[in-house]
Amino acid sequence: VHEALSHPGWRQAMIDEMQALENNGTWELVPLPPGKKTVGCRWVYAVKVGPNVNILEETSMQNCRPVDSPMDPNLKLLADQSEMCPDPERYIRLVGKLIYLTITRPDISFAVGVVSQFMQNPRVDHWNVVMRILRYIKRAPGQGLLYEDKGNTQVSGYCDADWAGCPMDRRSTSGYCVSIGGNAISWKSKKQTVVARSSAEAEYRSMAMATCELMWIKQLLQELRFCEVGQMKLYCDNQAALHIASNPVFHERTKHIEIDCHFIREKLLS
Repeated sequence: VHEALSHPGWRQAMIDEMQALENNGTWELVPLPPGKKTVGCRWVYAVKVGPNVNILEETSMQNCRPVDSPMDPNLKLLADQSEMCPDPERYIRLVGKLIYLTITRPDISFAVGVVSQFMQNPRVDHWNVVMRILRYIKRAPGQGLLYEDKGNTQVSGYCDADWAGCPMDRRSTSGYCVSIGGNAISWKSKKQTVVARSSAEAEYRSMAMATCELMWIKQLLQELRFCEVGQMKLYCDNQAALHIASNPVFHERTKHIEIDCHFIREKLLS
């Protein structure tokens, strides 16, 4: 608090916020009662206990056996590999609730993204994966996100790709997570729109998506006058993709992703 009050940017941001609250009539400001103190905050814990418990009660999974992962990593789901789901509407409703739950449970984002691809024509195998996600939630129904003040505001991004992971169209899935001071604030898992011909290409497209998110977060922090946004870091575990980003030479193996190449290199130089 002392650091925030001493920083001119923080002071102006608080003044602007208080002025907006007064102009909009959000609430009336009153003097602090004698002998009372304002409540401080050292950390924030974001958790959705209600939705966790409600979705387990709706499916009668309160007493199910928990599992350690939301989805079998070796399982490949197809559109028509089993019988039709007996209750498609229930499948759609449960997947919709799981999508909402990913707001504070990024650990189920990938699995929920997989089952959400079959909402138009769900099968029994797809339903079984949804049940496994619920069993994983049962393992820790109160699990959520813990935000702590770790003494820094470093913006970092982590990206990865599941190359040719979809058995139906062999498209890859991109994923990223962005943190500020070690606290996760943004994450996404999305199937790529085109087929990647190599793992390096899949990873590079994931880097491009993560770079877009980092640039948006930088602009948002500057608008909020949150802090002095320094050099942001993006971590990738594919050496070939890193070489493409740092190599100024284009050749036949990268000409079909030149837009992403130019975009990432431009941000590296800025």
